[in-house]
Amino acid sequence: MTIKALETVAYQELMKEHIYATVEYMFNQDQEFGIACETSNVNFNPELPSKLKASLPDVTLFMLANYSFETASIDTEYISFEAGFGSENFGSLVHIPLLAVKQIFVDEYPILINIVSMHVEEEETSNEPVDSMAALLNNPENAKLLKRK
Repeated sequence: MTIKALETVAYQELMKEHIYATVEYMFNQDQEFGIACETSNVNFNPELPSKLKASLPDVTLFMLANYSFETASIDTEYISFEAGFGSENFGSLVHIPLLAVKQIFVDEYPILINIVSMHVEEEETSNEPVDSMAALLNNPENAKLLKRK
């Protein structure tokens, strides 16, 4: 199997279900945890001030502990929680798409790693008939099998 086989919508859905089940398990166990995620896909409500948002790295680690853990929830698309940012403790509701989650940590131990990109293209399928001779000749090894006239 190549890594390309994991860049499909089917695997993307499988990973999304795994992230959901893992987070739900952490909630059911009342276990605080950390989420490393792609910041570009995170939504903040209210929006963070531009200077504060620009200071976030491409991958940010959010610790769901104390108040953030108490306010956390999950649905089939997002994990959400309230958090404070910067020295002013600017409050915002954080919405992380499940596939933006790259790792989940308990203490210093990674318990989930996600290699799936949020933007997997649908596999194109064509309903047009295939020219079998053209498909056969597309492989140079097959072309030499045919007699030349």
